[in-house]
Amino acid sequence: MAEIKTIDQADVAGKRVLVRVDFNVPIADGVVTDDTRILRALPTINKLLEQGAKLILMSHLGRPAGTGYEVKFTLKPVADRLAELLGKPVVFATDTVGPNAQAAVAAMAEGDIVLLENLRFDKREKKNDPEFCQELAALGDVYVNDAFGTAHRAHASTAGVAALLPAYAGYLLSNEVETLTGMLDNPKRPFVAILGGSKVSDKVGVIDALIDKADVLLIGGGMSYTFLMSQGYTVGTSLKEEDWAERAGQMLEKAKAKGVKMMIPTDVVVADYFGEDAPNKVVPASDMPDDMTGMGIGPETAAAYAAEIANAASVFWNGPMGVFEMKAFEESTRVVAQAVADNAEADTIIGGGDSVAAVNKFGLADKMTFISTGGGASMELVQGCALPGVEALR
Repeated sequence: MAEIKTIDQADVAGKRVLVRVDFNVPIADGVVTDDTRILRALPTINKLLEQGAKLILMSHLGRPAGTGYEVKFTLKPVADRLAELLGKPVVFATDTVGPNAQAAVAAMAEGDIVLLENLRFDKREKKNDPEFCQELAALGDVYVNDAFGTAHRAHASTAGVAALLPAYAGYLLSNEVETLTGMLDNPKRPFVAILGGSKVSDKVGVIDALIDKADVLLIGGGMSYTFLMSQGYTVGTSLKEEDWAERAGQMLEKAKAKGVKMMIPTDVVVADYFGEDAPNKVVPASDMPDDMTGMGIGPETAAAYAAEIANAASVFWNGPMGVFEMKAFEESTRVVAQAVADNAEADTIIGGGDSVAAVNKFGLADKMTFISTGGGASMELVQGCALPGVEALR
């Protein structure tokens, strides 16, 4: 991050500081049910408040249509939770760049906080519309990006505004980039990478990149069935991408040629149908029934993966090993998560997304060295891609 200024180098006293945060949190019945992302933003928020800034926070929430207010995507519950965490009022603007937001900002004193309404209620946000960028920038004197989870998006609030105001990185963003790039560029070895998730097509760039970086690569989740197909196995009614089976086979060959130990399941948990109460059993990966669905790696595979993890000096994990959301099929992901947690000597990084949900579900988050807030952004970094939200700060 040497080329990017952080908030430690910013003069913010008495200035309006426009901060892009990632408050895309789960909400039920008007209450935030998981405030992890809000908590991760507090060091930056508190630092700026201590320096006498007037703090204007902006975020998206969910996937609104972009045609105006939608009650289920309002950030009002986030403003309420943030106020509780900070122990001070948070003014909630009922629009993003309109009259209410402008009035709220105009009335601010040093140390005040305003949270703007959901950026994505305006379709111009995702389009990085120049006019919308100007309207956002008019609310602030200084811009700070602390939303690593959206840094891979070239949107108005993550890229466009940075060109119009003095721009800095917040602590969360700079820490995420430094930690992930540091591990990937110079990992302690053996370096074990664990990849799950639904589709090979979504992770092909990540897998290719990790074959070049890792010593061991462990494959699970829905994508593993496409890898099994590449070896000539039938996978029943499991999630699969027949068009990607050949490419999956090529990645296995690439790993072999480079001396990378790339492992795919030797046994699988299968069920009659996709459901919590579905009758299920463990079968060899080479003998999956034609009328059953793969729900995750089997106990033999999970134990083999755990053994590799136990010997690692660095671990990067993105993607569950199966349908961990269902109690009946959580065991394989739990075994892998426990193995990562138990390796206290290793640098262990959870690369965002469902892996974070898994370690939280199993109560193991505090045993991990680093948990990324951005699944998509961390995957882009793994591939060596530039992140628009980071590049905009250079």
